[in-house]
Amino acid sequence: MSVMLDQLKELMDSREDEHLEFKEGKNGYDFHELARYCSAFANEGGGKLILGVTNKIPRRVVGSNAFKPVEKAVQGLLQALHMKVLAVELPHPDGRVLIFDVPSRPPGLPISYKGTNWMRSGESLVPMSNDMLRKIFEETVTDFSAEICKAVTVDNLNPSAIAALREAWYRKTGQKTAREVPDLQFLEDAGLLIDHEVTYAALVLVGSRRALTRHLSQAEIVFEYRSSDASGAPQERLDFRDAFFQIYDELWKVINLRNDVQHLHDGLFLRDIRTFNERAVREALLNAVSHRDYRLAGSIFVKQYPRRIEIVSPGGMPPGITPENILWRQHPRNRLIAEVLARCGFVERSGQGVNLMYEESVKEGKVAPDFTGTDDFQVFLTLSGLIKDPRFVKFLDRIGQEKLSRFATGDFLILDALNRDKKVPAELKDRITYLIEQEVVERLGKGRGTKYILSRKYYEFVGKSGAYTRKKGLDRETNKTLLLQHIKEFKKHGTQFAEFRQVLPSISKDQIKSLLRDLVAEDKIRCEGKTRSARWYPR
Repeated sequence: MSVMLDQLKELMDSREDEHLEFKEGKNGYDFHELARYCSAFANEGGGKLILGVTNKIPRRVVGSNAFKPVEKAVQGLLQALHMKVLAVELPHPDGRVLIFDVPSRPPGLPISYKGTNWMRSGESLVPMSNDMLRKIFEETVTDFSAEICKAVTVDNLNPSAIAALREAWYRKTGQKTAREVPDLQFLEDAGLLIDHEVTYAALVLVGSRRALTRHLSQAEIVFEYRSSDASGAPQERLDFRDAFFQIYDELWKVINLRNDVQHLHDGLFLRDIRTFNERAVREALLNAVSHRDYRLAGSIFVKQYPRRIEIVSPGGMPPGITPENILWRQHPRNRLIAEVLARCGFVERSGQGVNLMYEESVKEGKVAPDFTGTDDFQVFLTLSGLIKDPRFVKFLDRIGQEKLSRFATGDFLILDALNRDKKVPAELKDRITYLIEQEVVERLGKGRGTKYILSRKYYEFVGKSGAYTRKKGLDRETNKTLLLQHIKEFKKHGTQFAEFRQVLPSISKDQIKSLLRDLVAEDKIRCEGKTRSARWYPR
């Protein structure tokens, strides 16, 4: 029993969250409220509801007379929630404590009470959001693309699309069987047929137009060209409803018809860049086909404008994927489709497409891929074709393709952030040392005052040497001289610390404190007062 009391004391010192809740319940507690809390705890990974303890820190035991006998409440929860909740009666010196220990829900199954799936929102209980429900339901959803389409036979597949698939497979793998074995054997080996039955992946990738129209009509890509943002009919609209291996190149050709060249001139520097990078666009299309939700009726839409392309695909991000982590996590919704495309060399490895889109955008001085507009039911991707920073392109060109080929995606994102005067994301800081060694980034300061800028070479390349000096700041002795000069000029009333930040805005507060300590040690200034009332005077 002493162990249980020790555990209770540890819990009482913890903060309340979605896994822990305290209620007094001195004279009783409402069963419906108990059931709602158990539903919420289960839906968010499990937790404990403790009765007989005050909920504000420092907590104290006040005792509870609720649910006597407790076994009746446990049985009621089992009937109401269809799950076993453990309950412990703990006799404490200050009163009876009840601990309801709620396990996590099973994968893919939310726990409801009276028809509502509950979750925590701050200190309240609210019905579960559609986004959270969708992610729970998808936890146990099998790969749709690997399921059998019973209504389709091998006679409904497109021979020319199969030939294109075989050729791509051979070019990537060098396997002679990709060319030599019969079509059916090849498709079985690729996993697109299972015991001669056609998977949905086979229908999407090599199915005939007629079969797709009858059995999976949403597996189409609708292309529109619009010359402006004005509402109304597009200047061109094409419906691509055929095997993906039949339309993949055709769709790029249509986009490329209006893919003009932007000419970059800067002294002797001359570079022509296409508005729409073929590699980035193709990767975006591959991702849409691999990750869209084929259970939803909508089509993939590709909308081309003079300086941007929008690709909208049905179904939100796969479970666990967000616009913020999409570069670091992969969860293909249609794994079989993604694996076949990867083995054909359409992407270098499964899940890499988004990385390549970002890299190509940064290398061409364009805005990074934008997922604004993405919600629970669609992924909305915008690829910008406008070159925002020609000088940055020039800098990358000077680095050289050989060196750039060794850069990771994070390296390009760091360079892009520094070029836009943004902070380096915390998850990328382990790449800083490598970029410093490559002489494309410089470190300024130490400790908490450390900051990073693009190298001196960059500012020389783009003709901004003055900006480099301003960003890097003056040397330590010069900064000390400026502080001392300011203190002498305002010696009558003394100088407050806030004024030093105005004198040297480019360095951190800790760096300024270090300079002041040097001046005090050198017996050039003195400080009167402490904290905010402190003032500095010359000696």
